[in-house]
Amino acid sequence: MVLALHNLHPKKGSKKTKKRIGRGLASKGAKSGRGQKGQKSRSGVSGLKKLGLRREMLAAPKLRGFTSPNKKKEVVNVSDLSQFDGEITPAVLKEKGLVKTVRYGVKVLGNGNVDKAVTVKGCDVSKTAAEKITAAGGTILAK
Repeated sequence: MVLALHNLHPKKGSKKTKKRIGRGLASKGAKSGRGQKGQKSRSGVSGLKKLGLRREMLAAPKLRGFTSPNKKKEVVNVSDLSQFDGEITPAVLKEKGLVKTVRYGVKVLGNGNVDKAVTVKGCDVSKTAAEKITAAGGTILAK
């Protein structure tokens, strides 16, 4: 076969044609795999699938006082305070590696015992932790 302008064509298999759906009653016709009625069966609905983060934002409660469950205070036990001398602050606890972040605050819980007189400043303290710290001669300073 002689190549000329009137008989040029792409090589067989090199061109992938997209199958157009919704044309006639043959395969992938009529309802075209979209089910029956409803919004998702109609054209122009692809935006619903791409909502992503916007869908989450729309679904989040918008009432006053709602807080994200991810905003939890870091927790330290009274038994961990024995290794410190002097004043204990959230910055000191982060420096020593007992807490990861001080962004949402630190709370001292009453698990274990403390054998030194320590001063806790800038942390929330549970009742049992406060009793154990004061019994050992320590003090708790308000934020």
